[in-house]
Amino acid sequence: MAATYTPIASITLGADAASVTFSSIPQTYTDLILVSNSRSTRASNSGDNLFLRFNSDSGTNYSATTLEGNGSIAESTRFSSASAVYIRIPASTATANVFSPSITHIMNYSNTTTNKSSITRAQSVSESVNLIVGLWRNTTAITSINLSANNGNLLSGSTFNLYGILGANA
Repeated sequence: MAATYTPIASITLGADAASVTFSSIPQTYTDLILVSNSRSTRASNSGDNLFLRFNSDSGTNYSATTLEGNGSIAESTRFSSASAVYIRIPASTATANVFSPSITHIMNYSNTTTNKSSITRAQSVSESVNLIVGLWRNTTAITSINLSANNGNLLSGSTFNLYGILGANA
């Protein structure tokens, strides 16, 4: 069981941006927690995805399984050989001034003998609730995290907070 969440870095967008990056992530924790409230600038009623990438890797080294429900329909999707882990966020024309909350738990991020996995709980406020299990097929320790919208930019006011967790036995 985790003892505490230790703040590592916080980013609040004062203007629309193509992406945000947490770099020079210390290797002193067991796990990472990424908390975001975001949306894209795309003028569309449909939701977008927040791309989650590690160590500037945009190759096809990611896989993800998503579970999504909206109160009427539930579905599951599998992405293999993808260029990022996808987290659902609303477009700018979705419910006004509402940002999509998500919490991503990145396990064993500094371990250099295993591939990296993540679990994200997200809510695309006007559309659905999502659970995303991601895999980065790389054993390198995670030293940076990049987030970007797949369409348009990240909207001004989006927030991103990164925390480190020390295991109870660490």
